[in-house]
Amino acid sequence: MKVSVIGCGYLGAVHAATLASMGHTVVGIDVDPGKVEQLARGAAPFHEPGLDELLQDGLATGRLTFATTPAAAKGAQVHFLCVGTPQHKTSDAADLTYLVSAAEALLPHLAAGAVVVGKSTVPVGTVDMLRGVLAARPDVLLGWNPEFLRQGTAVKDSLVPDRLVYGVDGGRAAAFNLRTEAALGVTAALDAVYEPLLAAGIPRLVCNFATAELIKSAANAYLATKVSFINAMAELCDASGADVAELSEAMGMDPRIGGRYLHAGLGFGGGCLPKDIRSFRSQASALGVAAVDDWMRLVDSVNLGQRERTVSLAAELCGGSLAGRSLTVLGASFKPDTDDIRDSPALDVADRLAAAGAHVTVTDPKAVNHAWRRYPRLRFEASTERALEGAELVLLLTEWDEYRGLSPAATGGLVRRRVVLDARNALDAVAWQAAGWVVRGLGTGSCEVQALESSVPQR
Repeated sequence: MKVSVIGCGYLGAVHAATLASMGHTVVGIDVDPGKVEQLARGAAPFHEPGLDELLQDGLATGRLTFATTPAAAKGAQVHFLCVGTPQHKTSDAADLTYLVSAAEALLPHLAAGAVVVGKSTVPVGTVDMLRGVLAARPDVLLGWNPEFLRQGTAVKDSLVPDRLVYGVDGGRAAAFNLRTEAALGVTAALDAVYEPLLAAGIPRLVCNFATAELIKSAANAYLATKVSFINAMAELCDASGADVAELSEAMGMDPRIGGRYLHAGLGFGGGCLPKDIRSFRSQASALGVAAVDDWMRLVDSVNLGQRERTVSLAAELCGGSLAGRSLTVLGASFKPDTDDIRDSPALDVADRLAAAGAHVTVTDPKAVNHAWRRYPRLRFEASTERALEGAELVLLLTEWDEYRGLSPAATGGLVRRRVVLDARNALDAVAWQAAGWVVRGLGTGSCEVQALESSVPQR
């Protein structure tokens, strides 16, 4: 098939490259000339493991091209809308400006019988709004196919997804019982697009538009709830003397709960999860569902509270005051295996530490070049070793594998004080303590601050 992908950010670039790898002829379209030029060279404009190789393969076969004009979509049978839906500047609601603009720009280039499919995360009612945009083209079909990609594993999530969801007019009944033209057309088109995945046994769910619009937001809301819950338990563990890692392990053995994402730490960030749960709150409020609004407000509050807790613990480990202290922050991206710094908990904490008077050096394997201009009161260093030199407190804020694998003894030879705040609970605390380090996690017990200065080996 010939397919167009409108919007070549994290979602669109990965989706375009994945579809080309399945044998489709794909054109990726974006209004940013610099991004398009870079993608056309086979280089992703962001760090995503495996994407460069997928791009280069698609370009080499001729199945994948990129363009800046919507006219390049002419002749495509299926058009995927993959543009961003960021949080609105003046509210918690999603800003659908880019989505509407993309649909309007695409309109003159749609062939009769073409299928327009949204993939962006949107609030309920978005499809009805887009119907108005496409009203002048009754010969065009509209569907919704929400994405479930995770940054850092987006290529794998595209090639081996957990499920495929089709939102069609009238839902499952219209597709399989009533067999209406619109539902049948969208279902058949998406079945053709995803034929290799369906043949491999990937589950497919056909539903109505409202359900398809809600699925991604509901999934993110549940994930955020799970993360915030265990972080609230971490605070309770600190207050009671319990260990949150052991608590999580025991809870995760319950098949009704499961252990995935039940890991206490600094909390979530990024360009999707925070804005999606706030949009979810906004939708619930507009629909008069106060329980969801209140629930998501608490989840968001607990998550943001982890950042302030981390700053307070850093001050505790520095004897009560951060003023004049030399601190090293390991991690700038919001999660490992990405260079995305949007709503990064690590950078938020680092900036708060600097605001409290600390001298803060931040290092990261991939995100330094993205971060240094946005955070002028932080010092950035690409080399982990140089960043650690003379540190009085080390804070592990993004759990990159290279930080998990640091040698406690070698690291101890670089710092001034062997004190680490492991805000991701990612280090082998026993091994670090054996090397003379004071190790503090979130939910793993408190330190005797009074004895800290005399007990920590000095460089």
